[in-house]
Amino acid sequence: MMINDMTPVQRDRLREQQTKYNRPSFWIQVALVVVLILVPLVPSFRVMDMVAKIMIFTVVVASYDLILGYTGLLSFAHAMFFGIGAYSVALLCYHSSSPQWYHLILAVVAALTLSVILALVLAFFSLRTKAIFFAMLSLALADFFHILGMTWSDLTLGEDGITFSLPGILNVEWSGVNLLGVHFTPRVMTYYLILVAAVFLFMGLLRFVRSPVGRVLKSIRDNEQRSTALGYKTFRYQIYSIVFGSSIASLGGILFAVWLRFVDPESVLGVFSMVDYLLMVIIGGLGTLYGSIIGATFFMATQAWLPDLLKGIAAFFPDYEIIHRIAERWMAFLGLMFIVAIMVFPKGVVGTVREIIDRRKASGAG
Repeated sequence: MMINDMTPVQRDRLREQQTKYNRPSFWIQVALVVVLILVPLVPSFRVMDMVAKIMIFTVVVASYDLILGYTGLLSFAHAMFFGIGAYSVALLCYHSSSPQWYHLILAVVAALTLSVILALVLAFFSLRTKAIFFAMLSLALADFFHILGMTWSDLTLGEDGITFSLPGILNVEWSGVNLLGVHFTPRVMTYYLILVAAVFLFMGLLRFVRSPVGRVLKSIRDNEQRSTALGYKTFRYQIYSIVFGSSIASLGGILFAVWLRFVDPESVLGVFSMVDYLLMVIIGGLGTLYGSIIGATFFMATQAWLPDLLKGIAAFFPDYEIIHRIAERWMAFLGLMFIVAIMVFPKGVVGTVREIIDRRKASGAG
């Protein structure tokens, strides 16, 4: 096909493919992956734990951004899908006498199957009405699963949670192996499993939003009536987004459970977790996907280091009790940091930066 015979969208995609490896963003992504690979070499489990959680929640928040930022649907059930994935692997490994690799595969199949069914039910019963009904129904469904996890103690052990073991080289009883002077422990092997899975899941999300389906979703978000007038069945495309985003969230829940080897209703099914996801999406930028990296990093790093930082500052003032009491209220400082970040980056970090770059390009072209 000649370039002149292509549509504007086809020309943009061809230009993007030709310049993909020459863009600074590509090499930034390569450098980021290299840094993630080298993290276990840092002699600090706390750093590795924080980075592992950043990778997991980057995937989860990006999948939520697909539904909220690209499709324009406010869902409160994302934590429910996350919890479904976490409990799928926890229950299978806990209730089996000796966990095997096929238990992890069964957990993936079970989580995806249940997530797809619930996403379809949620979509079919709510999308044909007003958007607020979708939000309310998703909240009710999420709260139901949270209560189920708390009360069905024979299966989930209730508030006590489930501690379980993993098979093979992921099991804590595995002695590890030395390779190139590096001791690969079960925890390090789990980290690399999460790294590989997170990279592939994030690439899958990128592929989805850059596909023709993703472009239609953007048009539906911006003007659903115009998309309908163009002949697109918006209901069908919204279902694609909800099902795909919810499925990725459930896989993120599996990674989270595998990393912690523990799940409980409050940490993986809590409705208030949706506030964290929403804040991370907003900080990074709605409809950017890459913003999930910024949002998850900001949120996890702040939670990990802000309390110690405030305590360290308070230690310089041992005679001032009020400073120590203020330092203990680190959540208040976290809230202030979010307010400042939103004021400085009204469209999120990535969204605001893109707007500045586009404005400069437009002024330069003019």
